[in-house]
Amino acid sequence: MKRIIPCLLVLLISAGTFSCKNENSERAAQLENIGLIRGEIKLCGGMEFGVVKFSAFCNSDSREPFNLGISLLHSFEYEEAEKSFAKAIDADPDCVMAYWGVAMSNFHALWNQQGTKHLEKGSKILEIAQSLPKTDREQDYLNAIHAFYKDWETLDLSTRKSLFETKMEELYQKYPDDTEAAIFYALALNTIANPADKTYKNQKKAGNILESLMPDQPNHPGILHYIIHTYDYPELASLALPSARRYASIAPSSAHAQHMPSHIFTRLGLWDESIQSNINSTASALCYSQSIDSTAHWDEELHGMDYLVYAYLQVGDNDKAIEQMKYLLSFKKIFPVNFKVAYSIAAIPARIALENKNWKEAANLPFPAIVSNWDDFPWEKSILNFARALGSIRSGDLVSANNELNILKTSHEKLLDAKDAYKANQVLIQIKSIEAWISYKNGASEKALTLMQEAAEMEYKTGKHPVTPSEVIPAGELLGDLLMEMGDPLKALKAYEFDLKQHPNRFNGLYGAAKAAHALNNKEKANKYFQLLINQSKKASDRIELREAIDYVNSSSAGALAI
Repeated sequence: MKRIIPCLLVLLISAGTFSCKNENSERAAQLENIGLIRGEIKLCGGMEFGVVKFSAFCNSDSREPFNLGISLLHSFEYEEAEKSFAKAIDADPDCVMAYWGVAMSNFHALWNQQGTKHLEKGSKILEIAQSLPKTDREQDYLNAIHAFYKDWETLDLSTRKSLFETKMEELYQKYPDDTEAAIFYALALNTIANPADKTYKNQKKAGNILESLMPDQPNHPGILHYIIHTYDYPELASLALPSARRYASIAPSSAHAQHMPSHIFTRLGLWDESIQSNINSTASALCYSQSIDSTAHWDEELHGMDYLVYAYLQVGDNDKAIEQMKYLLSFKKIFPVNFKVAYSIAAIPARIALENKNWKEAANLPFPAIVSNWDDFPWEKSILNFARALGSIRSGDLVSANNELNILKTSHEKLLDAKDAYKANQVLIQIKSIEAWISYKNGASEKALTLMQEAAEMEYKTGKHPVTPSEVIPAGELLGDLLMEMGDPLKALKAYEFDLKQHPNRFNGLYGAAKAAHALNNKEKANKYFQLLINQSKKASDRIELREAIDYVNSSSAGALAI
C-alpha cells in the first residue's frame, strides 16, 4: 500500500509552485514545543542491545537509529530510545514510525508514571504523526498507541491500557508475519494481566507467542525480556530460566537487561546468580547517571540495589547488605524521583532490620529525607510504617504499634480513593498482619490466627509487584512465626513449607521450617532445612541462625557416627 500524501508535492497556483517547506518548518516548531529529547545516546558498555530488524520503514538513513530505538525500547531504556527516534525523525521527517516510537517511549507499559507530562507529549507527537503520509500498517500502529493516549484526561489508566491491548491484538491478527506486532502484543497482554488471576491466562498466551518467535530470533531483546516478565511468577518462573541466563549477554549495554534476569533468579532462589546480575546492573546504571550528572543516581541503580540487598540477606551476608544501605543513605540527588525510587529507599532499611529480627531498629526506622514527599507514595511509605509497627509489637510497645497501624489505614484509604486496587490490597495485607500480632499480644489468639491466615491468603492470591524482589516479610512466613509463638510447630511447619514454595530458599523461611521440624523431633526435615541454609550461606556474616544450623547438623552427624 502506497503512502497517502496529504501535502501535494507539486500544486500549480497563480502565484507559482507550492511546496511543503512551510509545513516542515511548522512541524519542526511543534517538535521543539513538545520537548522531544535529543542528544547522544548515553549508555555504558558500547552499543550492544541485541538484534532487531523491524520492517523497512522510512528512508535508509533513518533505519539504523530507528532500529536502535526499537532495541532500546524493548529493554525499557526509554529516554535513550526517544533520543534515537528523534535521530530517525531528523534523518527522515516523514518517518511516521519514528513518531510512533516517541509515543511508545513515553508509555511505560508495566508501571505507572507520575504526573501528566508523558501523556501530553505522547498525545502531541501522535497529532503530528497523523498529519504525515502513511501506509495502512503504519496507521494501524498509530491507532494502537493512540488508544492509550486518547482521552487520558477523563479515562483511567486501566481502561486505556485495555484499549491499547485490544488494538494490538487487531494489529497482531491483521499482520501475522510482523514479528514486532507479535512481540508488542505479548507485552500488551502482560500490561493488562490481573495479578490475582492464578490461571495466568494472559501470561500463558503471551508466553506461547514469544516462545514461537524465539527459534528465528534468539538474540531479540524484546522476546527475551518479555518472556522474563511473562513468567515472573512462582509457578511459572522455571520456564523463563533459559531466557534469563541469555538476556544480559545479548544486551550488555542496558542496565535494565543486566537486572531483569534477577527477577527469575529471585523467584527460584538462585541467590548467587541474582547477586551477580545486580552487581552488573547497578554498575551499569551508575555509569549511565554519571554520564549525565556526576553527583546524581538513576532510579535503575536503586531498583537493582533493592534486589541486591534482598539476595545478600538470603545468603546471610549482612555486611554486604548494610554496605549497600549506607551507600544508599549517602545519596544527595536521584533522578527521577518516582515510585521505584521511593520503594527501594523504604524497602532496603526495612528488609535489613526485619530479616535480622532487630525489632528495636525496625521500630525506629526513619523516613529518609532524600524523598521529600513521602505522602505522594502511600504504598511505598507503608513499608516503613509496617516495619515500625511490627518492630514495636515485637519490642512490647503496642501504643506505638497502634499509631503506625492508624497511619497504614490512612494510606489504605488514600489508595482506595485513587482507585489503585492492587496497592490498596498490599497495604491491607500489612494492616491485617499488624492487627493479627497486636491481637496476639493482647491475648486474642484465635482472632490473631484468623487475621494472619487472611493476610497470607490475600498475598498468595495477588502476588508481588515487579518493582520488588519480595515483600519485606512474606505474610505466609509471618503466619509460621505466629504459629511458633503460639506453640503449634506442626501447623507452623506447614505454613513455612507452603511459603517456601512461593519464596524458595528464603533464609528465614528455611530457618523457621528447620526450627519447627526440630520442635516436632522430625530430625530428617530439621537436618534438611538446616543443611539447605548452610549450603546457601557459605559467605555469610555472623548470623545466630546460621551458627545454630551448623551446631545442629554437626551434632546430628556426631550422633549418627556414634550409633
